[in-house]
Amino acid sequence: MPNSVNTNVGAMVALQNLNSTQSDLMTVQNRINTGKKVASAKDNGAIWAIAQNQRSTSGSLNAVKDSLQRSQSTVDVAVAGGEAVSDLLLQMKEKALAASDSSLDASSRTALNEDFKALRDQVGKAVTNATFNGVNMIKSGGNTIAALADADGTSKLTVSAQDLSLGGANVTVAATDSIGTQTMAQNMIATVATSIGNVSTSLSQLGTGSKSLTSHLTFVGKLQDSIDAGVGNLVDADLAKESARLTSLQTKQQLGVQALSIANSSSSGLLSLFR
Repeated sequence: MPNSVNTNVGAMVALQNLNSTQSDLMTVQNRINTGKKVASAKDNGAIWAIAQNQRSTSGSLNAVKDSLQRSQSTVDVAVAGGEAVSDLLLQMKEKALAASDSSLDASSRTALNEDFKALRDQVGKAVTNATFNGVNMIKSGGNTIAALADADGTSKLTVSAQDLSLGGANVTVAATDSIGTQTMAQNMIATVATSIGNVSTSLSQLGTGSKSLTSHLTFVGKLQDSIDAGVGNLVDADLAKESARLTSLQTKQQLGVQALSIANSSSSGLLSLFR
């Protein structure tokens, strides 16, 4: 290789190596700053696209969880209302049974009838107040729940409404029924007993629906965690590894600067040839 002051090949090689080290150092520093080995599409287009798609799925699952939680609250309120109705019906049956005694005097029968009517009216109030976010599942013509079940919105988890209103399909006690006479009280025993059985069946269905919502909500939460972990595996940097690499590159950078300095000083040796 000729000695030349115009072309310093050693310095050129040293500079190329130093530039390469600087580039690697910037990459490592960026990974440490962001915590990611793939922070943008230019880092790795294919991996970034996969991660972005999975982020979209994870984000959609937030909406699914919100829908399931809202539906679960609605069903739980309906169950609470239904349980209140069932308890009231038990008390109504007790009053009807007591009023069926033919030996009661008029004042006692009147008192029992007033208690029965008060309990009857409370059934209507319990049904009316069993509302969450404007949705009532146990009123006449109540709302059936259809919660989101997947990130695409193509699957729904349905819980059917249960009519627990007075005079409805399940509570056969009418809004005007009473036990003012011994005969009316005797007939009311069977009516209330039928209503108690119907309400128990309705509550069983609502309870099963609530359990299904809870189970699916747990599954969706685990699914979202798995997706987020998968995205992390794709794009997150190993900071322990990057820290070790940073130290190595910083040392290599210092050596590169020294090598460039030595290469640049080599041409000054040519001056000694002309002394």
